[in-house]
Amino acid sequence: MYQFSYAEIQTDSIADAKDRERQLLTRSIDLLVAAKERGPNTIQASEAIHFMNRVWSSFMQDLGSDQNELPKELRANLISIGLWLLREGETITQGNSSNFEGLIEVSQIIRDGIQ
Repeated sequence: MYQFSYAEIQTDSIADAKDRERQLLTRSIDLLVAAKERGPNTIQASEAIHFMNRVWSSFMQDLGSDQNELPKELRANLISIGLWLLREGETITQGNSSNFEGLIEVSQIIRDGIQ
C-alpha cells in the first residue's frame, strides 16, 4: 500500500495547479493566435477574448484571496496585468483595437514564468 506524506501531497497539488494554469494560458494563447490570423471582427476573436476573460477573472479572484500564498506585491502586479488584459480585450471587442499581439506576448510571459 502506498503512503504519502501531507507535504508530498501538497507539493503534488501545487504542481498540478501550476500545470493547469499553464495549460489554460496555452489554450488562451492558441485561441488568441487564431483570432489574430482571422481578425478582430470574427467569431474566433470573440471566443478568444471570452476565454481569456474567464481565465483571468478566475486568476484574479484567486490572487485576491487571503488564502493565496504568493507575495502580496506579486499578487498585486498580476492583478494589474490581468486588468490590463481584460481592458485590452474589451477594446478589441468594441472594434477600437486589434492588439492581439500584446495579449499574446503578455500571456506567454506569464505562462512561461509559472514554475
